[in-house]
Parts: sequence; C-alpha cells; structure tokens
Amino acid sequence: MPDDRPIFVYEYPSLEVAAETVKAATSERRAFIVVGNCWVEYRGRASSTLKKGERIFIVKEDGSVLIHRSKGYEPVNWQPSGSIFYTSIKGNVLTVKAVRRAPRESIVINFDKVYLLTVLNLIDEGEFCLYASEEDMQKAILIQPEIVEEGLKLITYEKKVEPGFIDVYGVDKKGRMVVIEIKRKTAGKDAVLQLARYVDSVKGIVNRETRGIIVAPQLAKGAQKLLVTLGLDFKQLDPRKCAEIVRKTETRKLEDFYL
Repeated sequence: MPDDRPIFVYEYPSLEVAAETVKAATSERRAFIVVGNCWVEYRGRASSTLKKGERIFIVKEDGSVLIHRSKGYEPVNWQPSGSIFYTSIKGNVLTVKAVRRAPRESIVINFDKVYLLTVLNLIDEGEFCLYASEEDMQKAILIQPEIVEEGLKLITYEKKVEPGFIDVYGVDKKGRMVVIEIKRKTAGKDAVLQLARYVDSVKGIVNRETRGIIVAPQLAKGAQKLLVTLGLDFKQLDPRKCAEIVRKTETRKLEDFYL
C-alpha cells in the first residue's frame, strides 16, 4: 500500500489478499472497512453471538471496532479504542480478532466472503463544534435528571407560576421541591433573581422545603455571591453534552421523560 494515497480499494479480494491487507492496515494503524459475509462472537462485558450475514466491519485508527448490519445507525457489535488485532486464515475462513486488555474483552469476526475492502489514510484536523439551545438543555435534563444531581425526580416542565414559567420542576432525594432555571450562556445576577422569584412563588403554593438550582455553563462575576446569599445552588452543565444526549434520543417524545 503506497503511503501517498489516502484510500485503497479492493473489490472482491481473495481471503489471502484481504488477510495481508488487514494485517498491514492494523500494523500501520490505518482505518479500514470490510464488507462481506461474516459471523461474530463477543466475550467481555457480556457474551453474544451473531449468525452469518452480510455486514460492514469498521476499524478506526485508534483501534475502535464497529460492526454494522444493513439497517439502523447503531452497531450490532462494537469495542472501544485500544484493541489489539490478530488476523489469520484457516480453511476458507478469514478471522480477525480484536482484543482489549482492560477490561478484558474480545470480538472475533469470521469472513467466508469479502466483497469490498477499503483502507483509509485520512487527515482529519477540523474542530468539531456542537451547539445547543436552552430547549436542548431542558430536554437533556428531562431525559437524564442525574446530570443535574443524583436522585432528582422530575414532575413537569414549563410550570406556570405568578412570575413566569419554571423551566424544570421536580423533587430531590430528600423530598424537597426543586425549581430549575436553565441558561445556555453565562448566568448573571438577573438569572439568580429570576430563580429566587420562582422559588418564593412555589413556597407560597406548597407546604414543603423548596430549593432553587441555576443550570448553566458558568456563573457571571458577582452572581456567585448573590446565589449564596439567597440560598440557591448552581450546577455547571456544558450545552454540548446536552446536545449529544438529545441527539441520541431524538426519536423519543419529550413527555416520556418526566413523571
């Protein structure tokens, strides 16, 4: 494989050619894709077997492994980065074994037919920017309340109170009511005062201890002191993390994630 070409494509290679190419790609830490008829065995976090079928086998430069079926965006088998690879041929079967040592786990992929083999030598230095709105942050909290704090149980969102609408409303693990105000950017004194008004309003409705939490990437200078003075809390949360949570569950309805 000459080094000056970013992509090498082999159509219907023999198992011998495929084996030598995969060995070279793994030794040189190149990504590669194999399309063919295969069956798979996994041992590690659990155990699984995948019977024969035509699938897409992907190995990336960092040693991560993905096996895709012809439908769906999620892999049917996968393994994180750091795998060590062993390639062999026995009879009419090409075997690629990917092993991780910590934790100990392995995927064994057996091919009896290879339709396409592509070796990639790509340069990717572009920065990835993921943006989220306050709505995305709200959705992420409804999907995974534990990103705010453990034991938080949600009751509703956009709850109407006299000063306005509470972004997220719930109960903490000690049974206290929780009012959450979300800000996508730096939360300032205005956001803290707004949250205080919501908390006071809820205290006038329920006969229970009530807390207030500002959820934002960071607090503005001076807001921390006001927050402490008013007895409110702050949870730092990256909007990009929220966007990723929402992306993974985008096919589900918002109402599915609160009590």
